[in-house]
Amino acid sequence: MDIFLRNIDPIAVKKIDEMAKKKSISRQELLKAVIEKSAYEKEQNEKDMRNEMIISKNIIVMEKMTEAVERLENLLYELMEE
Repeated sequence: MDIFLRNIDPIAVKKIDEMAKKKSISRQELLKAVIEKSAYEKEQNEKDMRNEMIISKNIIVMEKMTEAVERLENLLYELMEE
């Protein structure tokens, strides 16, 4: 799909061209990447937040499992000493 823009400030276009040149890509490629990133940014942020929540929950579960293993280990040592 194509998008056409008019009446863009010439200074802004010059800066866009400079940014594209630094990345060794065309103005078209740079603007395409910026627009697509902007379009998906909200979904990506929500996905990142969900992943962080899952990681936090996994850390809590792992800590509880570590505590349980340590208790079992202590119990086994006590039983072996008797």
